[in-house]
Amino acid sequence: MNARHIMATVSASVLVLGLAACGSDSEGGDGGGGGEDGGAVKVGIKFDQPGLGLKDGDTYTGFDVDVANYVADELGYDSVEFIQAPSPQRETLLQSGQVDMVVATYSITDERAEKVSFAGPYFVAGQDLLVASDAKITGVKDLEGKKLCSVKGSTSADNVKKEVPGVQLQTFDTYSKCLDLVANGQLDALTTDNTILAGYAAQPAYKGKLKVVGNTFSEERYGIGIEKGDTAMCEDINKALTKMVDDGDWQKAVDDNFGPADFTVDEEVNPPEHDECA
Repeated sequence: MNARHIMATVSASVLVLGLAACGSDSEGGDGGGGGEDGGAVKVGIKFDQPGLGLKDGDTYTGFDVDVANYVADELGYDSVEFIQAPSPQRETLLQSGQVDMVVATYSITDERAEKVSFAGPYFVAGQDLLVASDAKITGVKDLEGKKLCSVKGSTSADNVKKEVPGVQLQTFDTYSKCLDLVANGQLDALTTDNTILAGYAAQPAYKGKLKVVGNTFSEERYGIGIEKGDTAMCEDINKALTKMVDDGDWQKAVDDNFGPADFTVDEEVNPPEHDECA
């Protein structure tokens, strides 16, 4: 069975897959533009985002996990090691060589592109709000003076601050630390991408307690972060992402991971066109 279609379980934070040694068409740069000789690839993902990147015991699931597995397969790696990549640490993990790629709801921005390079994007999301099910908040305009939760190092907090200077922002290192605070009324809302919020709202512990407002106010283009300037690896990843769409595995991953949350993918922007590698 092809590894891109299975869920693997392993000990600690290492996921070893029986990946086919497909190999890529071009040699890598200093960052190693593929796994032509097999070996392992270290991929940074989120560990606490249901539907995107979730570690449950020794099992890793989510859309980002499926994308990472597929890309690793196409690049010829024969094992994948998943490393936790909280938002504030993603650039550091890449720059220090602790990971080879970051596939962690990593929005492509000009500021980040000064430090790392991006392949993709492989998905386009939009920023939204998660609130208590009985909340009267209908969008960003209702956040003046309200207590808002987000994470350090994300674009989400900055976006809201620009829109609503009077919002009372509280940040943590992971989104999961915001959930109980919003559910029990200590905070008024959590903001991040609608894909992430839908995953949280669908969890059994929060079903009926939390809701996604459904009024997006940004465009978040998820890219695969790699070492700055590694054009060869960027091109190899983009070829893999194109193939993932063409053979139907991208849509299958969307259905498997977002379908249970009743999340509607914006088909006008998905699957997205890839940026030029530079």
